[in-house]
Formats: sequence, C-alpha cells, structure tokens
Amino acid sequence: MEVHKSSLLAVFDAKQRLEVPLFQRQYVWNEERHWQPLWEDIGRKFTEALEGRKDAPHHFLGAMVLDQKQTPTGHVVLRQVIDGQQRLTTLQIFLAAYRDFCKQNDCEALAAECDKFLFNTGMMADPTIDKFKVWPTQLDRGQFVDVISAGSHEEVLKRYPLRRRPYARKPDPRPRMVEAYLFLFDQVQEFFLGDGDEPPIAAEFTLADRVDECFQTLRNSLMVVIIDLQKDDDPQVIFETLNARGEPLLPADLLRNYIFLRASRDLPDIETIYNKYWSGFDDEFWREEVKQGRLTRPRSDLFMQHFLASRQGQDIPIKHLYVEYRHWLESAKPFPNVTTELETLARQRDHFRRIIAPAEGDPIFELCSFLESYDIRTAYPLLLALLDAGLDNAQWNEVSAILESYLVRRAVCNLTTKNYNRIFLSVTKALQRDGLSPAQLRATLLGQAGDSTVWPDDATFRESWLHQRVYNTLNSARLVHLLRRLNQTYMSSKSEAFAFTSPPTIEHIMPQSWQENWALPDKSNGMTLAELLEATDNDPRAIATRKRDATIQTMGNLTILSTGLNAAQSNLAWAKKRPEMMKHSLLPINQSLLETSEWDEKSIAHRGLELFDRAAQIWKR
Repeated sequence: MEVHKSSLLAVFDAKQRLEVPLFQRQYVWNEERHWQPLWEDIGRKFTEALEGRKDAPHHFLGAMVLDQKQTPTGHVVLRQVIDGQQRLTTLQIFLAAYRDFCKQNDCEALAAECDKFLFNTGMMADPTIDKFKVWPTQLDRGQFVDVISAGSHEEVLKRYPLRRRPYARKPDPRPRMVEAYLFLFDQVQEFFLGDGDEPPIAAEFTLADRVDECFQTLRNSLMVVIIDLQKDDDPQVIFETLNARGEPLLPADLLRNYIFLRASRDLPDIETIYNKYWSGFDDEFWREEVKQGRLTRPRSDLFMQHFLASRQGQDIPIKHLYVEYRHWLESAKPFPNVTTELETLARQRDHFRRIIAPAEGDPIFELCSFLESYDIRTAYPLLLALLDAGLDNAQWNEVSAILESYLVRRAVCNLTTKNYNRIFLSVTKALQRDGLSPAQLRATLLGQAGDSTVWPDDATFRESWLHQRVYNTLNSARLVHLLRRLNQTYMSSKSEAFAFTSPPTIEHIMPQSWQENWALPDKSNGMTLAELLEATDNDPRAIATRKRDATIQTMGNLTILSTGLNAAQSNLAWAKKRPEMMKHSLLPINQSLLETSEWDEKSIAHRGLELFDRAAQIWKR
C-alpha cells in the first residue's frame, strides 16, 4: 500500500469516481456523534483563518482507504472506497451545503468553484453516474443525488418536506443525508451571518471575502490521509486491521511521552524529575473521568485543555490537545527549558485541583462552588491565569463578587451562555495584556456590549427579576444558590449559624396547582389548561389566569425550605399552608411570611421588590 496526506479538496480535484461497494453499510452518521464534531473541526479552522492565525497546525480529518479498479477506456477513473465512506460522503454533503449558501448569498463565482469538487466534467461514458465524484451504495443513491444536485437549500426542503403522521407528536425524520445537509447548511449560515444575538466572526469584512478565505482553508488546512492499495493488498485484511478495537492513547498520555522524551535528552536524572513534577498526575484523582459536554474525559485531559487555552487564549478541543501543545511549544517557545515547563505544569495542575475540588476556607471556594452550581466551566482558563498571578484573599473576594454578579445577572435576564468560552478566553487575553487584577477584570467586563456579552445594568436586572419566569429558565441548583445568598442578607452577627445537611428545596409560595384553593383577585376561580384552550383571547378570567401562571414563576413567589412540603400541603390555601411552611423552615428569609395574612399578586410583587433591593447589593455592577 501507499500512504500519503492530501488536502480535503485535493481528494475531490481529480476526475475520478470514488465508489462505495454494494456490500458496505448504508450511511449511518448522525448529528451528535458525527456531524457536530465534524463541523466543530471545520468551524474551528474557519475561525483561525478569519482571525489571521496563519501559523495554526493543519487538522487531519481522518484516513481513507482506496482501491484502484480497472476502468474501460472512455470511462471516468474508478476507485473503490474500502474504508472512510461515511466521512467522504459527509464531506461531499458539506461542500454542497457550502455551495448552496454561497449561491443564496450572491457569491456565485465561489458556488461554481464548489461544483468543481462535486461533479466531474468533460467526456464520460455514462454521465448520469460518472459525473459524481462520490457514488454511495445503492440504497443511498437517491437521497445523495437529490442533496448534491438540488442546487439550493429551498429545493432540498421542497423535495423533502416535513411529514407528520396522524396523532404523531413529531414529524417523521427525513433521510439521513438530507438531515446532514440541513444541519451543515444551518451551521454554515450561522457561522457567516451570526445568530441575531451575536455578530459573525470578522464581521468587519464582506461576506464574499469571508467565505472565500474559509474556502482557501478547505484547500490548505484540512487534511486527510489517503491509503492507496496495490495489486497484491487484501482489502478485507486492511479494513479489519484499521477497524480493530484497540485502546487508544489519551491526549495526556501523548503529552507525557512527548515531554519526557525531550526531558530524557536534556536532563541527567529523569526519574527524580518525574517524581518531583509529574508523579502527582499518577494520583487516582486525575484518572477519574468526568462529563464535559457530550464526552466523558479524565481530569488530567481537562486540566491540559484548560491550561493550554489559558496560555494560548484559544479554545482547544481535547482531541486536538497533543497537536496544539506541540505546535505551541515549538512555535512560541514559551519555556526556556523543559524543567521550567514541568515546574509550570505542576504548579498549574495544583491550581486546577483547587478549582475543581475546592476546600472550604480557600479564598476561591465560594466562587468555584458557584461556577459548579451554574455549570460554567468555561471560566477555568481565566481562573488558572489569576491563580498564577498570586492574588491575595481580598483580591479574590473582589474577583468572586465581579464574576458572580456578571453571571447571575445574565442568568436572571435569561441571556445566552453559548459564547462563554469565547468571552472568557477574550477576557483572559485582555487581562494578561493589561494586568491580572480585579479592577481590570471589572473594566473588561463592563466594556462588552451586545446581548451575548453584556453585563446587565440595574434597570434590566430589575425588570427581569420582577417579571422573568425564572423558575422556567433557571434550574433548581441555580435558584437555590440565589435564595441561599438572599437568606444570608437577613442574618445579623447575632444570628445562629445554620448549615444545610442536605440541599434545600425550591418552594412556590403560591403553588403551581393553585386553581382549587386560591381564587383570582376578583374572587372567581382560575381556569384549567383545558378551559384556557377553549377561552377567547379577551376573556377576563383567561387573562387573569395566564397572568397568575406567569407571576407564580417569578422570584417574588419562590423560596427555599430545608425540608420540602409534600404536594398536599403545598397546594393548601394560604391560611393553612403558612403554618405548615413555618414548621418546615427556620430560615430568616421565610420569617416575614408569618406576618403576611394574604398571598396574592400584590404580595408577590411587593416581595419581589424587597428581594431585588437585596439582590442589587449582593450582585453589584
């Protein structure tokens, strides 16, 4: 066999047909396991290109095994795809989606260029088949031809409209290749046009310039490995060998080997160096796997990911750690020698352990516990940079107050979290340039604008606090954090210390099932869901019922109990529920409820304002 690397587009440049044998399985890739990771790889290289990172390492999309077949004179050269057919097919679908996006946005020249990598031209014995660069298995050919040949997103939707069977909750799924096309088209469109809240990357340049720059990335930066079989190679043996289920090396394993191979060349007593700087990674703690996004990874890999992101200011996917670390080390030369490199890794490893397993009494304990309850780990590179700066306890208190205010206000206002990785990497780079201090952190966060990055002001925070259905938008852990912090404001220096032996529960003071025991303000009964569906838009009871359904999900109607009420107690009328609540709660935040004779919309609004005044002091801007 012959093995060589090739750019993605070079695979499709030659006049040839890559045919998937009939005995191969159908197209089986799906969004979560395949299309999304593939797009993340492509989108990342696009981002690097638009940000001017010309020295970034090439990314390999995988290997493909091809077997040359005898081709009659006059026919397009035929090669059978022994391995890699799912990837080849998906890349063709991606090129079709890219072409159709370009065509839809008046980039006709580039759309025509894309066609050169989808279709063969010139003389062909059977143009209906030979014109396609890739030819899938028989059962997949119809949908493949439709996706590649339709010529527009609109036409694909026209050929494959959503259909719903009688009484079915969801539409029938479209064929997989059609779903792949629609997914990839949406990703390309969002990348180049933005999503409404967030402008696209490099928006200062024209769309035509941006799509052309990214197309050059497909030419030059996305690579594949081609394995060409020779006459005497057995395709089945090769296929079975490549698909054997060996245990792959983890990124941390590859990095350790790379670091200590260099260390063994430069340092005389490698075992002493290993014990001093690296043996800490042998602790079982670092081998324990934890979930991050779609994947489960050992903590050692997560540390290396966040460490490298902190140092480079770039979002580094775990599967690219080894390549990115090696490229960074060889191009940026961040350490004078391997000993300094190991000292830095050991120091930051200990910092990272403080972050993900904080000990009470540590000045970063409250902040790290908050980030965990809010499931925000994209701030870890920033914390690693701040820990390396050696902030004192008072400075950490300021950092904690700033970050918690920024994130709590955004959460209450139901602002997006999807760009937090980019935000915190940008903040990290800014602080490393301008100074790693609380004042600089505050100034950097205040300087951001737009819904995806803004630090909401008091007026915006107040409006959402009083009217946002926070019970529907924040999970239990986040609401518990808010209410616990509010509870602390009711305590004085003379108050008895109180510790929860188990997580408290969220309680709606006016229950979600209120219709039976809680009359509307005009003393009429509220409507059930079935009645609301039948009611007219201007029905007074329907309007009052919908208003109450929204009001009971706001902060003014929520509290915490150390022991939750059962459903029967929770739904009692206020006169009966109030004493039951007091049996279950010693918390100061609930004591004022003892004196409230009625609980209605006015009471909820009044308590919401009272809690907001406290919230504005806790989470200052």
